[in-house]
Amino acid sequence: MDSRLSAMQEKMTKAQDYLKSELATIRAGRANPHVLDKIKVDYYGTPTPLAQVGNITVPEARIIQIAPWEKTLLKDIEKAILASDVGITPTNDGSVIRLVFPELTEERRKELAKDVRKKGEDAKVAVRNIRRDGNEEFKKLAKTEISEDEIKDLTEELQKMTDKFIKEIDAVIEEKNKEIMTV
Repeated sequence: MDSRLSAMQEKMTKAQDYLKSELATIRAGRANPHVLDKIKVDYYGTPTPLAQVGNITVPEARIIQIAPWEKTLLKDIEKAILASDVGITPTNDGSVIRLVFPELTEERRKELAKDVRKKGEDAKVAVRNIRRDGNEEFKKLAKTEISEDEIKDLTEELQKMTDKFIKEIDAVIEEKNKEIMTV
């Protein structure tokens, strides 16, 4: 594969991976520890990811339990969760923190599905922008370095790659929507 094409494929993969990481933080009624991925706790003056200051488990389908390595961190973890956009109030029993996820209402499920589609559309736009930039780069090369036939081949290859990524992104969106809408 041409080095220019592999660079574009790498960018498209990054756009797709970013979408997957964004979707992992959307809660779908079941307890998913990834909703805590972006939360940082003040650990001796340093913002530290929650997963690095305690043990995160899912004892039941709709409960996440956080057992900090140090009991002194309970209040800081609680504050960090309250300040985040998780939308769940933590309960602190003096040794662990529990997050109980309520059942999602039909209306909330539809809002989340809409949000998922928007994030997916953003990822597809990013992939299409990479394709556009690649095509422009190929046209510039036509004037100096490579033949018309090679440009045509590169453009076709780039289009196939774009189609493949758009199809994969659609599958990721469909999977997440199915997860959200399942009661």
